[in-house]
Amino acid sequence: MGLLPRALLIVSLASAALCQPAQARDEKALHIAVIENSPPMAFRDANGELTGFSVTIMRALCQEMGVVCSYQVTTLDRVIDDVASGEVDVAAVSLLDTPERRARVIFSKPYFRSITLWFALPGVLPGQPKVRVAVVRGSAQERFARSKAWETVGVRTNGELAEPLIAGVAQAAIIPMNTGLNLMKMPAFQQLGLVSTVMTEPELGGDASFGISPRRPALKEQIDAALDRIKRNGTYDRINSQFLPFRVN
Repeated sequence: MGLLPRALLIVSLASAALCQPAQARDEKALHIAVIENSPPMAFRDANGELTGFSVTIMRALCQEMGVVCSYQVTTLDRVIDDVASGEVDVAAVSLLDTPERRARVIFSKPYFRSITLWFALPGVLPGQPKVRVAVVRGSAQERFARSKAWETVGVRTNGELAEPLIAGVAQAAIIPMNTGLNLMKMPAFQQLGLVSTVMTEPELGGDASFGISPRRPALKEQIDAALDRIKRNGTYDRINSQFLPFRVN
Protein backbone atom coordinates (compact mmCIF):
# COMPACT_ATOMS: atom_id res chain seq x y z
CA MET A 1 0.00 0.00 0.00
CA GLY A 2 1.39 3.44 -0.97
CA LEU A 3 1.87 6.29 1.43
CA LEU A 4 -1.18 8.25 0.22
CA PRO A 5 -3.69 5.35 0.44
CA ARG A 6 -2.27 4.43 3.86
CA ALA A 7 -2.66 8.03 5.06
CA LEU A 8 -6.24 8.17 3.77
CA LEU A 9 -7.03 4.90 5.54
CA ILE A 10 -5.67 6.22 8.84
CA VAL A 11 -7.69 9.44 8.52
CA SER A 12 -10.84 7.45 7.67
CA LEU A 13 -10.42 5.15 10.67
CA ALA A 14 -9.69 8.05 12.98
CA SER A 15 -12.80 9.90 11.77
CA ALA A 16 -14.96 6.83 12.34
CA ALA A 17 -13.57 6.44 15.86
CA LEU A 18 -14.32 10.08 16.64
CA CYS A 19 -17.85 9.84 15.28
CA GLN A 20 -18.87 6.82 17.36
CA PRO A 21 -18.90 8.60 20.75
CA ALA A 22 -20.85 11.51 19.24
CA GLN A 23 -23.46 9.11 17.92
CA ALA A 24 -23.63 7.43 21.31
CA ARG A 25 -24.16 10.82 22.95
CA ASP A 26 -26.94 11.59 20.46
CA GLU A 27 -28.75 8.43 21.54
CA LYS A 28 -28.72 9.78 25.10
CA ALA A 29 -30.06 13.21 24.10
CA LEU A 30 -33.75 13.99 23.84
CA HIS A 31 -35.33 16.95 22.10
CA ILE A 32 -38.37 18.11 24.06
CA ALA A 33 -41.16 20.40 22.83
CA VAL A 34 -42.73 22.70 25.41
CA ILE A 35 -45.19 25.57 25.47
CA GLU A 36 -44.06 28.79 27.12
CA ASN A 37 -47.29 30.69 27.91
CA SER A 38 -49.60 28.28 29.67
CA PRO A 39 -49.27 28.95 33.40
CA PRO A 40 -49.18 27.07 35.71
CA MET A 41 -48.33 24.17 33.39
CA ALA A 42 -45.58 25.83 31.35
CA PHE A 43 -44.33 29.41 31.44
CA ARG A 44 -41.25 31.59 31.87
CA ASP A 45 -40.32 32.79 35.34
CA ALA A 46 -39.05 36.26 36.29
CA ASN A 47 -35.61 35.31 34.97
CA GLY A 48 -36.97 34.13 31.64
CA GLU A 49 -36.40 30.46 32.46
CA LEU A 50 -38.90 27.82 31.37
CA THR A 51 -40.78 26.32 34.31
CA GLY A 52 -44.22 25.06 35.31
CA PHE A 53 -45.80 21.75 36.26
CA SER A 54 -45.41 20.00 32.90
CA VAL A 55 -41.90 21.34 32.24
CA THR A 56 -40.66 20.39 35.71
CA ILE A 57 -42.18 16.91 35.51
CA MET A 58 -40.34 16.41 32.21
CA ARG A 59 -37.06 17.60 33.74
CA ALA A 60 -37.53 15.12 36.58
CA LEU A 61 -38.15 12.32 34.06
CA CYS A 62 -35.00 13.24 32.13
CA GLN A 63 -32.98 13.13 35.34
CA GLU A 64 -34.53 9.83 36.34
CA MET A 65 -33.73 8.32 32.93
CA GLY A 66 -30.19 9.72 32.97
CA VAL A 67 -30.58 11.55 29.67
CA VAL A 68 -29.69 15.04 28.54
CA CYS A 69 -32.77 16.93 27.36
CA SER A 70 -32.89 20.08 25.27
CA TYR A 71 -36.07 22.13 25.09
CA GLN A 72 -37.63 24.01 22.23
CA VAL A 73 -40.74 26.14 22.37
CA THR A 74 -43.70 25.35 20.13
CA THR A 75 -47.43 25.98 20.09
CA LEU A 76 -50.29 23.55 20.58
CA ASP A 77 -51.41 23.77 16.96
CA ARG A 78 -47.93 22.65 15.84
CA VAL A 79 -46.87 20.21 18.51
CA ILE A 80 -48.42 17.03 17.06
CA ASP A 81 -46.77 17.73 13.70
CA ASP A 82 -43.44 18.32 15.45
CA VAL A 83 -43.63 15.00 17.32
CA ALA A 84 -45.04 12.95 14.44
CA SER A 85 -42.30 14.12 12.07
CA GLY A 86 -39.54 13.36 14.56
CA GLU A 87 -38.47 17.00 14.79
CA VAL A 88 -38.79 16.49 18.55
CA ASP A 89 -38.74 13.26 20.53
CA VAL A 90 -41.27 14.17 23.22
CA ALA A 91 -43.94 16.83 23.69
CA ALA A 92 -43.98 17.81 27.36
CA VAL A 93 -47.48 19.12 26.89
CA SER A 94 -50.71 17.98 28.52
CA LEU A 95 -52.37 16.19 25.60
CA LEU A 96 -55.80 14.64 25.85
CA ASP A 97 -56.02 11.34 24.01
CA THR A 98 -58.03 11.73 20.81
CA PRO A 99 -58.27 9.27 17.89
CA GLU A 100 -56.63 11.80 15.56
CA ARG A 101 -53.67 12.31 17.87
CA ARG A 102 -53.27 8.62 18.67
CA ALA A 103 -53.07 7.85 14.95
CA ARG A 104 -49.98 10.05 14.71
CA VAL A 105 -48.07 9.92 18.00
CA ILE A 106 -47.46 7.57 20.93
CA PHE A 107 -48.93 8.51 24.30
CA SER A 108 -47.05 8.09 27.56
CA LYS A 109 -48.78 7.00 30.71
CA PRO A 110 -51.07 9.79 31.93
CA TYR A 111 -49.36 12.20 34.28
CA PHE A 112 -52.51 13.96 35.53
CA ARG A 113 -56.25 14.19 34.95
CA SER A 114 -57.64 17.17 33.08
CA ILE A 115 -60.99 18.95 33.44
CA THR A 116 -62.39 21.64 31.13
CA LEU A 117 -64.38 24.66 32.32
CA TRP A 118 -66.88 26.85 30.48
CA PHE A 119 -66.38 30.52 31.38
CA ALA A 120 -69.14 33.01 30.50
CA LEU A 121 -71.50 35.57 31.99
CA PRO A 122 -74.42 34.10 33.96
CA GLY A 123 -77.05 32.80 31.54
CA VAL A 124 -74.68 32.46 28.59
CA LEU A 125 -74.75 28.76 27.80
CA PRO A 126 -72.76 26.45 25.50
CA GLY A 127 -74.24 26.36 22.02
CA GLN A 128 -76.24 29.55 22.47
CA PRO A 129 -76.59 31.49 19.18
CA LYS A 130 -74.24 34.42 18.50
CA VAL A 131 -71.85 33.41 21.26
CA ARG A 132 -68.22 33.46 20.18
CA VAL A 133 -66.04 31.08 22.17
CA ALA A 134 -62.34 31.62 22.88
CA VAL A 135 -60.21 28.49 22.42
CA VAL A 136 -56.56 27.63 21.97
CA ARG A 137 -55.77 26.69 18.39
CA GLY A 138 -54.95 23.00 18.06
CA SER A 139 -56.56 22.08 21.40
CA ALA A 140 -59.12 19.40 22.15
CA GLN A 141 -61.38 22.28 23.20
CA GLU A 142 -61.14 23.87 19.76
CA ARG A 143 -61.86 20.53 18.10
CA PHE A 144 -64.94 20.07 20.29
CA ALA A 145 -66.27 23.58 19.60
CA ARG A 146 -65.84 23.16 15.86
CA SER A 147 -67.58 19.77 15.95
CA LYS A 148 -70.56 21.65 17.40
CA ALA A 149 -70.29 24.35 14.70
CA TRP A 150 -69.75 27.02 17.35
CA GLU A 151 -68.16 30.28 16.31
CA THR A 152 -64.66 30.38 17.79
CA VAL A 153 -61.93 32.92 18.45
CA GLY A 154 -58.58 31.15 18.37
CA VAL A 155 -55.50 32.16 20.36
CA ARG A 156 -52.00 30.67 20.28
CA THR A 157 -51.59 29.78 23.96
CA ASN A 158 -53.60 29.21 27.11
CA GLY A 159 -52.08 32.33 28.61
CA GLU A 160 -53.81 34.41 25.94
CA LEU A 161 -57.33 33.06 26.54
CA ALA A 162 -58.36 36.06 28.63
CA GLU A 163 -57.54 38.57 25.88
CA PRO A 164 -60.55 38.06 23.57
CA LEU A 165 -62.85 38.02 26.61
CA ILE A 166 -61.44 41.26 28.01
CA ALA A 167 -61.61 42.86 24.54
CA GLY A 168 -65.22 41.74 24.09
CA VAL A 169 -64.35 39.77 20.97
CA ALA A 170 -65.53 36.54 22.63
CA GLN A 171 -68.41 36.06 25.05
CA ALA A 172 -67.26 32.74 26.48
CA ALA A 173 -64.21 30.50 26.68
CA ILE A 174 -63.48 26.80 27.03
CA ILE A 175 -60.49 26.57 29.34
CA PRO A 176 -58.56 23.71 31.01
CA MET A 177 -59.17 23.96 34.75
CA ASN A 178 -55.55 24.63 35.75
CA THR A 179 -55.36 27.52 33.29
CA GLY A 180 -58.76 28.78 34.43
CA LEU A 181 -57.67 28.93 38.06
CA ASN A 182 -54.63 30.95 37.04
CA LEU A 183 -56.70 33.38 34.94
CA MET A 184 -59.07 33.92 37.85
CA LYS A 185 -56.19 35.58 39.74
CA MET A 186 -56.01 38.37 37.12
CA PRO A 187 -57.86 41.56 38.20
CA ALA A 188 -58.97 42.31 34.62
CA PHE A 189 -60.39 38.79 34.30
CA GLN A 190 -62.13 39.02 37.68
CA GLN A 191 -63.84 42.25 36.64
CA LEU A 192 -65.58 40.46 33.77
CA GLY A 193 -67.90 38.76 36.27
CA LEU A 194 -67.72 35.40 34.50
CA VAL A 195 -68.88 32.19 36.10
CA SER A 196 -67.39 28.77 35.45
CA THR A 197 -69.11 25.45 34.84
CA VAL A 198 -67.48 22.05 34.49
CA MET A 199 -67.99 20.61 31.02
CA THR A 200 -68.76 16.92 31.39
CA GLU A 201 -68.35 15.87 27.75
CA PRO A 202 -65.82 13.01 27.59
CA GLU A 203 -63.84 14.72 24.80
CA LEU A 204 -62.99 17.58 27.17
CA GLY A 205 -61.66 15.74 30.19
CA GLY A 206 -59.75 12.71 31.29
CA ASP A 207 -56.17 11.57 31.35
CA ALA A 208 -53.51 13.92 29.97
CA SER A 209 -50.24 12.50 28.67
CA PHE A 210 -47.00 13.48 26.98
CA GLY A 211 -46.66 12.77 23.27
CA ILE A 212 -43.80 10.56 22.02
CA SER A 213 -42.46 10.42 18.48
CA PRO A 214 -43.34 7.19 16.60
CA ARG A 215 -39.69 7.21 15.51
CA ARG A 216 -38.63 6.62 19.12
CA PRO A 217 -41.11 3.92 20.29
CA ALA A 218 -38.76 2.57 23.00
CA LEU A 219 -39.11 5.89 24.83
CA LYS A 220 -42.61 5.02 25.98
CA GLU A 221 -41.46 2.22 28.25
CA GLN A 222 -38.61 4.36 29.60
CA ILE A 223 -40.80 7.41 30.28
CA ASP A 224 -43.60 5.33 31.81
CA ALA A 225 -41.14 3.61 34.16
CA ALA A 226 -39.53 6.92 35.12
CA LEU A 227 -42.96 8.41 35.84
CA ASP A 228 -43.76 5.50 38.15
CA ARG A 229 -40.46 6.05 39.97
CA ILE A 230 -40.92 9.79 40.57
CA LYS A 231 -44.38 9.07 41.93
CA ARG A 232 -42.96 6.50 44.35
CA ASN A 233 -40.02 8.59 45.52
CA GLY A 234 -42.04 11.74 46.24
CA THR A 235 -40.69 13.92 43.42
CA TYR A 236 -44.05 14.08 41.67
CA ASP A 237 -45.85 15.24 44.82
CA ARG A 238 -43.26 17.95 45.46
CA ILE A 239 -43.70 19.31 41.93
CA ASN A 240 -47.48 19.10 42.31
CA SER A 241 -47.31 21.19 45.50
CA GLN A 242 -44.93 23.69 43.90
CA PHE A 243 -47.24 24.61 41.01
CA LEU A 244 -50.80 23.49 41.73
CA PRO A 245 -53.13 24.17 44.67
CA PHE A 246 -54.62 20.66 44.66
CA ARG A 247 -53.63 17.06 43.95
CA VAL A 248 -53.92 16.08 40.29
CA ASN A 249 -52.57 12.53 40.52
